[in-house]
Amino acid sequence: MIVTFVVILIAVAVIFSVQNASPVALSFLAWHFEASLAIVTMLTLVIGMIIGMAILSLSRLRRSMRKKKELRTEDTGSEMPLK
Repeated sequence: MIVTFVVILIAVAVIFSVQNASPVALSFLAWHFEASLAIVTMLTLVIGMIIGMAILSLSRLRRSMRKKKELRTEDTGSEMPLK
């Protein structure tokens, strides 16, 4: 099922690229350049995916660290001698 989704996604990307090949002018701060609309859109998509993966990774890292801290707290709490 995942393979089918990837194939469909690639097909859509190719069709999009062919239909949006016209150049567009881009300006960002001091940079000014022209590129294909499809290339600009695909690069934006890739950058967004990278940012999303970075945020997800940080979230998972924090959750993992929180679980380790909770386990350490539970371990030290159960080892206290009874009076």
